[in-house]
Amino acid sequence: MKLIMYSVRDAEKPYIEAWEKKTGNDVKMVTEPLNADTVKLAEGYDGISLQQTTKLGDEQLYEQLAAMGIKQLAARMVGVDIFDLDACKANGIIVTNVPIYSPRAIAEMGVTQAMYLLRRIGEFEQRMSHGDFRWSDDLISNEIYNLTVGIVGLGNIGGATAQIYKALGAKVLAYDPSYNVEYEPYVEYTDFDTVIKNADILSLHTPLLPSTENMIAAPQFKMMKDNAYLINMARGKLVNTADLISALENKEIAGAGLDTLADETSFFGKQVTSDQIPDDYKKLAAMPNVLVTPHVAFLTETSIRNMVEISLNDAVTILEGKHSRNEIRM
Repeated sequence: MKLIMYSVRDAEKPYIEAWEKKTGNDVKMVTEPLNADTVKLAEGYDGISLQQTTKLGDEQLYEQLAAMGIKQLAARMVGVDIFDLDACKANGIIVTNVPIYSPRAIAEMGVTQAMYLLRRIGEFEQRMSHGDFRWSDDLISNEIYNLTVGIVGLGNIGGATAQIYKALGAKVLAYDPSYNVEYEPYVEYTDFDTVIKNADILSLHTPLLPSTENMIAAPQFKMMKDNAYLINMARGKLVNTADLISALENKEIAGAGLDTLADETSFFGKQVTSDQIPDDYKKLAAMPNVLVTPHVAFLTETSIRNMVEISLNDAVTILEGKHSRNEIRM
């Protein structure tokens, strides 16, 4: 098979080369994302692997892919909201994702951000930058085993997050429309509002759907404890950013750890100038009780290897006329 892989990073190349050697397939590596300008690079190739945050929403692009004989798109990531799935279906293109590459990677980043915020490190750093090295009673923090953690979305990543917090001694409440008996030892299942109201740390792990967009907004911030922390390792649009900023400014919550933002596609993963950075990011980044990272929770060696290998294996599986368990329903 001849495959083309878009948005290749240097860290992926050793795993791609090892996969080529192991399977005997050829992979053309390009650093650009798949879009209207780069789609022509796929001419003459059997299949495509890609990883990006920019949308593939132009129906003409899918028609071009189909005209080239492309029958699948293998995403090296969990989320598939970048695709127009109706256009894929109309053009006979099967989409696969990598639903499980390393749940622990994202779970550990969420816990890391929560610990950073809980121990008030950003606030201490701000004071130290102004020469204030005093102990301060208003920055006394709590310990995890005294806290209640709320998990919204108890899939693989949410489940891994729950296990870590439970091991640290926290009480873990969880809301998910689907009941998974596997996580019974780690969580107490309850309803959405109960999780929001009782969480000292509220951690989001749901996909972005019409039903989940802005699921955390002004009403939920008013329900949360004023000493609670919001952690979002999932999708930026789960949270209404303007309402989050307002809640932080009005001290309705204590802080936020964010690996994703609603408008991140305009600057995350890129080198940009100051005038290209959105104002909402600037406001959040200036707050000592907020920690923002550029959608890198997944970025571990284990994750990169698994995303490369699973994505390429799925591409070959589909091209051989077989079914992958990672196919997206359309």
